Amino acid sequence: MLPLLAPPKKLCILRLSAIGDITHVLPTLRTLQHHWPQTAITWIIGKSEAALVGDIPGVEFISFDKSAGLPAYRQLFRQLKERRFDLLLHMQVSLRASLCSLAVKAPIRLGFDRRRGKNLQWLFTNARIAANPRQHVLDGFLEFPRSLGLNEMVMRWELPIPPEAESFAAQQLAAPDQFLAVNPCSSNRPRNFRNWSIKSYAAVIDHAARRHGLRTVLTGAPTKEEQDYAAAIADAAGTAVLNLVGRTTLKQLAAVLARCRVTIAPDTGPAHIANAVGTPVIGLYATSNPERTGPYNWLQSTVNRYPEAVYREFGHPPEKLPWGKRVRNPNAMELITVDEVTAQLDKIMG
Repeated sequence: MLPLLAPPKKLCILRLSAIGDITHVLPTLRTLQHHWPQTAITWIIGKSEAALVGDIPGVEFISFDKSAGLPAYRQLFRQLKERRFDLLLHMQVSLRASLCSLAVKAPIRLGFDRRRGKNLQWLFTNARIAANPRQHVLDGFLEFPRSLGLNEMVMRWELPIPPEAESFAAQQLAAPDQFLAVNPCSSNRPRNFRNWSIKSYAAVIDHAARRHGLRTVLTGAPTKEEQDYAAAIADAAGTAVLNLVGRTTLKQLAAVLARCRVTIAPDTGPAHIANAVGTPVIGLYATSNPERTGPYNWLQSTVNRYPEAVYREFGHPPEKLPWGKRVRNPNAMELITVDEVTAQLDKIMG
């Protein structure tokens, strides 16, 4: 525990990305605001991620545009040149984030424990959170206020949704709680095999309509891959769907998910946005560990075939492998069955 004699006057959070992890930071932010209401909080955040949380009252957001390259670092250093903070929470282990941390002048620079402080993060900090690496990402973030002596955690997200986003969602989804949201794709990265099959998604969509009278809205990013995937799902389903893939801002997406009865998604940012706005989530996990990255309030509804996928790939159970070990097998998601997903949907619908 750090020996803070008084609440800091100025505190800086450094967490640039990604969307899911940004939502995981919110309970930490709410905890800090609850215990230290007079502390001025600045959050250095990625440009895209700022579009989701950058309107939170009482927080100064400094946007970092990684796509701008070296000029982005120069701008950050210029912005903070004359600034001083009492405390830096360095909550990202990427080298990019650590380089950004050099712009923050603070006597206490709190980072991850040595085991989790990858990419040499420990060189950019002078204090560390408690070592407990086998925990959910969100719980790992909560170790930051806990290390500062704040033992009462505030488990609230309170993601702001502006009226214009709510109006958009109301126009698209006329009746609240009458829709199932399906965000079928995860981010398009090399060997990132998290997407479930088109045929399986279509079968669940048809079950939701037949059994529960739910209409499905498809959500996702404006990439060609996700748009093509969504179009194929819509074609395969026996019932009409509302396809909003690539047609929402992050705030509009949050408003749409808040208006839905249930969300189904693999390990991807929108699953965590749904969790943040209070919508039940059925997570589809085989290639990543839901105990580390699952929808935090809905882990009991997650279809978890990760242990089996890990054993097939490596010949060992998850507890014998590094925490969060990824399964890089394109067939792993096929372990998840339609019956498992519809069973979770039936349970939530009650």
